[in-house]
Amino acid sequence: MVDSQVVLWGQTIAYTCYALAIMALMAWFGYKITRQGDAYKAPTKLFYAFVSVLIVAGVSLHIITYNTIPWAPMDMNRADIKADKVFEITVANHQFNLPAERMIIKVGEKALFNVTSADLTYGFGLFRRDNSMLFQMQVVPGHNNDILWQFNKPGVYSIRSTEYSGPKGAQMIVENAVEVIE
Repeated sequence: MVDSQVVLWGQTIAYTCYALAIMALMAWFGYKITRQGDAYKAPTKLFYAFVSVLIVAGVSLHIITYNTIPWAPMDMNRADIKADKVFEITVANHQFNLPAERMIIKVGEKALFNVTSADLTYGFGLFRRDNSMLFQMQVVPGHNNDILWQFNKPGVYSIRSTEYSGPKGAQMIVENAVEVIE
């Protein structure tokens, strides 16, 4: 599974270039219509050709980046994949109740985090030490809330709520809750 940071950087570069192309079109058009002198009549063929290229590029970006999302293949084949470890986690009264003080997972293992809320809608996110998010899901009471993830490198992760559940929700952080070992 590709690391989500790699995917994020790739998508950031691609979509930044796309946004810059759109801004270049708008700047060119704005410059041309605000010049002094004769009224500017935009060459419609050139304008619509550029807009068409932007549309094709935008749709292509979405199609290409769909397959770079690391969890997509695992989600598409979820019925055929068996988790190596299953962690049952409950959330109530703005607190995560974990099955162990530190959940240990080996590199390459697939872990299933099954999270149940007893009262409110919460978020369940795993965060790296640099505070970047590895993954997250919404935890809705009365529904099956689980996420299957394969860890490809060692690390220690914190759990945080990623949904607004009132002022106490900002304090829902469990440091060093998940450790991935060799």
